Amino acid sequence: MNYYSNFFSGFLLAFCVLGATQADGVENNAKKLTIFILAGQSNTVGHANYITIPRLFADERPEVQQLAKMVFKDGMVVTRATVDKQIAARIAKDKIRNDLRQKKIVGEEDIAAATKEMNQLQASYDDLTKSIKDAFRISNRVYINSIADGNRKSGPLTVGFGGSGDKIGPELGFGMSMAKKMDGPILLIKTSWGGKSLHYNFRPPSAGDYELNEKEKSSDRAEQIKKDTGLNYRMMIEQVRKVLGDLKSNHPDYDEAAGYQMGGVVWFQGFNDQFSDAFRDNYKDNMVHFIKDVRNEWKAPKMPFVIGVLGTGMTKDKVDANAVSVAQRAAAKHAEFKGNVSSVESYEVYDLSAYEVFKKGWQNHFAEWCAVGSDRPYHYLGSGKFFVRFGDKLASSMKELIDQQK
Repeated sequence: MNYYSNFFSGFLLAFCVLGATQADGVENNAKKLTIFILAGQSNTVGHANYITIPRLFADERPEVQQLAKMVFKDGMVVTRATVDKQIAARIAKDKIRNDLRQKKIVGEEDIAAATKEMNQLQASYDDLTKSIKDAFRISNRVYINSIADGNRKSGPLTVGFGGSGDKIGPELGFGMSMAKKMDGPILLIKTSWGGKSLHYNFRPPSAGDYELNEKEKSSDRAEQIKKDTGLNYRMMIEQVRKVLGDLKSNHPDYDEAAGYQMGGVVWFQGFNDQFSDAFRDNYKDNMVHFIKDVRNEWKAPKMPFVIGVLGTGMTKDKVDANAVSVAQRAAAKHAEFKGNVSSVESYEVYDLSAYEVFKKGWQNHFAEWCAVGSDRPYHYLGSGKFFVRFGDKLASSMKELIDQQK
């Protein structure tokens, strides 16, 4: 009996980002709800502002053009001119506001004129923002329950399930792409918190006790540090259980008679394990324990699991030299995981053109920068183009693993 036929009571974790399209074209007809869990730290949280996603339209490669069509409504194109106009309105409005605050504008008439202009710019900005946001698809088939640091919400998949209501992580590309590859309703459960390590914060139970370093041992918080070992792992499991206990509230097409099946787990993390020998050296073993423990939790020994490889080094040579990245790849190749765990390289879709703007001094090219990036290199520059493309790569790998289970 294969994995999926034996899965009625089992449950697959999968993590990653945002969902399906309005034009999915697949009727649910009481099909099983497929659940994916997305988990990790800040790059799962997602720090890409929505205004950077229209850059997909400017890429002439057919596969990228298809991704633009996947996340925007049919027939909708957001041009660079529209993006630049929205950004210019915001910059001009902010300049007037700062001039007023710094009393660079004085006199009642000048202040009144400046205030009027600022209000007009705000109105223009609001109108342009609405037109851009209205262009994004809202899935009728993929729903998401998301913890992205303080941005916690649920609903149909679209932009806004990242670190704020204006941001995305990998969930958008992942969910939308999975909807193209699978029939039936899909639910994403995203559990992500910034600045967390696998060695300590997400430490799985079977990895054993966390060994305090000398500074931690001498701290008056030593007992609390021990107690909080694996806290985010436990929070992840608790949230998934909570959502599973109320599926109808999280997806309107959930049919209790049809039931649900867990599709897989996506893990995108690693940055905070780079800075300590113990964290780096134990990453492979911790990852293996993590996968096994999650599978044991849901009694699904071959649950598909996709590891997003840390790629903030941008180039192959630098990523190949990163101990955490190497450990992530090695964990995916663990003997027991053949055909059910994979690793996906993030550096391959790093937005190098956005990095060129960042490198030449984003502060001095602010208008140009806002259209391509919204964060630092360790957050993949907050590039919406990167996160949509990487989410799609994660989905492709996940589908390959699922197909091998049949």
